[in-house]
Amino acid sequence: MDLVIILVVLAGVVTFVSAPLRRREPADDRGAGIDGDPDHPRATESELNEREAAREAKYREIRDADLDHRTGKLSDEDFAAVDSSLRAEAVEILHAIDTISDR
Repeated sequence: MDLVIILVVLAGVVTFVSAPLRRREPADDRGAGIDGDPDHPRATESELNEREAAREAKYREIRDADLDHRTGKLSDEDFAAVDSSLRAEAVEILHAIDTISDR
């Protein structure tokens, strides 16, 4: 009987703690403003926030690759390939941010 009570309490705690992780926006309204209008300021703000987060993540990847190269984990050739790829992706993200900001 004690085991059943422990399991019920544990299930309740897990459900409560994981509720924010399970909450999703409808796919058709994701990133859209009022009534799914992509030109609504909330849509632009949401997209901009996503792109800025992606930019920071990409910058972090570039710094990590540089550190790996300096510590000897990446050879010069590997670093050159990884670095150029990461920087190209960062440029694409920056262009996307500029496009959203110009709206």
